Amino acid sequence: MIEPELETVDPTRAAMRGTNQTGVRAHNERLVLSILRRDGPLAKAEIARLTGLSAQTVSVIMRALEQDGMLLREAPRRGKVGQPSVPMRLNPDGAFFHGITVGRRWIEHVLVDMTGAIRASERHPYDWPEFDSVLEATMRSIEALEETLDPEQRARVAGLGVAVPTRLWTRSDEGDVPADHVRAWRERDFATELDAVCPYKVHEVSESAAPCAAELVFGGHRDLPATFLHVFLGYFVGGGLVIDNRVFIGPTGHAGDIGAVPIAQPDGSTQRLSEVASLNRLGRRVIESGKELEPFLALPLDWALIEGEIEDWLLDVIPALSQAVVTAASLIDVEAVMIDGHMPDDLRDRLVQRVAERVETADFSGYARPKIHAGTMGPAARSMGAASLPLAARFLV
Repeated sequence: MIEPELETVDPTRAAMRGTNQTGVRAHNERLVLSILRRDGPLAKAEIARLTGLSAQTVSVIMRALEQDGMLLREAPRRGKVGQPSVPMRLNPDGAFFHGITVGRRWIEHVLVDMTGAIRASERHPYDWPEFDSVLEATMRSIEALEETLDPEQRARVAGLGVAVPTRLWTRSDEGDVPADHVRAWRERDFATELDAVCPYKVHEVSESAAPCAAELVFGGHRDLPATFLHVFLGYFVGGGLVIDNRVFIGPTGHAGDIGAVPIAQPDGSTQRLSEVASLNRLGRRVIESGKELEPFLALPLDWALIEGEIEDWLLDVIPALSQAVVTAASLIDVEAVMIDGHMPDDLRDRLVQRVAERVETADFSGYARPKIHAGTMGPAARSMGAASLPLAARFLV
């Protein structure tokens, strides 16, 4: 008897397998949508090859999805022999999703379509997120963004995700915050109360893990590895961990939150990475230099006038972030580290390059050195990550 040859299975491909048994149409439809989302337009024969489903099963699924308005036909592709193949692609209007970030300075809200394109967005600034005011503003924003849709599109809104800072009441450095504002966020649950008044099921993710989810579902890296660490520099520094193409949050939701990594200081003490590398710290430098901070918070981001403050900030950020990346990568054994942030693209790319140069000199004897990549989502990453939750829950495997 000839023994079968052992094969190392790529977990990305292994997860993309279907079944021809009856009673599993929902799973197979999700499977097809997931592959089209990952690979772009494909013909039925290509989908059958990737999923292991029969040609007949794929035809039935594709026909049903097209009738439901989830897929669109592209122009036929003519080969050398046989009938031309007809690639199918996701219909952008197939479904819509709300993604909301509750920040310390504003609510950021995006409405995205099935392909991940932002159809509408709003930002509501405030001095401090007063609980009831944020809840009311969120409901108003949902109605306002849906007014940009026609009636048929509005009927296809399929859910809402919200990203909320972890333990918001313990992480403010504002000295004049009213005590009841702090107490409300400690004693009440925003996602639960939003779910009670929202017309859609509310999915919650931590502010730290949300950018990681956005990169996984909507990101522009076609060769994204199955296991990676994602770092996002915002008001504080957060992180998320993907293992086998799934966001892993751990028992308390903090897995991958690199902001908690202690960074050695010249005097022998330690500081958390979030205290050293946060944009909050850059903001303080801008204010101390006598400049108004607000103009640099407006979108699109233009930070040319604070280049001096940025360079001083980078002197602290680069070694601290590099140390944290090496520590985390050594412990978790990730294939790549993605770095993104609420900053202009050119600054993000400069930051990534300098961190990569430092990581290249670190001692990784005995294990693989992770690749350092720039993230692709930018300032909208947290809200896009929130929007990815109802999309994944309803339509993806």
